[in-house]
Amino acid sequence: MDPRGARLPPGGGGTRHLGVKSALGPLGRFHELSVPTSDIRASIEFYERLGFTQAATGDTWSHPYGVLTDGRIVVGLHESSTRPAALTFVHPGVVEQGAALAQRGVRLEYTRSGTEVFNEVGLRDPAGQDIVILEARTYSPVARSAQETSACGYFMHYGMPAADFEAARSFWERLGFVATDEASVPYAHQPLTSDHLDLAFHAPRLLNQPVLVFVDEDMAARIARLDELGVSVGRSVPRGLDAGSSALVEAPEGTLLLLLTGGD
Repeated sequence: MDPRGARLPPGGGGTRHLGVKSALGPLGRFHELSVPTSDIRASIEFYERLGFTQAATGDTWSHPYGVLTDGRIVVGLHESSTRPAALTFVHPGVVEQGAALAQRGVRLEYTRSGTEVFNEVGLRDPAGQDIVILEARTYSPVARSAQETSACGYFMHYGMPAADFEAARSFWERLGFVATDEASVPYAHQPLTSDHLDLAFHAPRLLNQPVLVFVDEDMAARIARLDELGVSVGRSVPRGLDAGSSALVEAPEGTLLLLLTGGD
């Protein structure tokens, strides 16, 4: 692992491995779920055990940095206490784009720009989810198909707790996401879709932190395989879910992965 990140030209290298369309929305292209970790080696080994592929990184960040993907979701591991857990996007001309978002009524938490820094802006959704937009990519693309699933199954969406679905929906729709009808299966949630990443809101009483949600028609077999691989699979699942056909897995850095029986 190169413990740092690569600065590439905006949009450089393409995003075919993520199945992302070329058009840019208000946030740009989805880049990674940025996650702070105190032990990057343990986190990298965990995702590799799940079948994720590691991407090549360069020298954008001064702290240790690793990136892994299953072809649909990208996890960026930052061994730094200063990088927030955030949904991170890339948009060229990020400072100007931040100003355009502010004109739309989106509150910016911060803007960092200058010749000596990596330009970025930060915002936060009504439920407290941090969002970061960078000026350029920080890792190289991985030649991996979106259909090449990990041991967890097919990545369905990034789930976030939200007490007020309407406020969350209104915020994300201004950022280019499209809300569909609320769903009750496999649990009550509000889905939102986009060209680059699907989201879903769930009630905090179901699970009070974000979660990566994976599905498979035979998830019980996948859970058994994870046991064989030495992955600790939690037997306590959110209320209403069947512990025999679903599981909650916690990564070393604290990221939660919810494994559910179902199709994509």
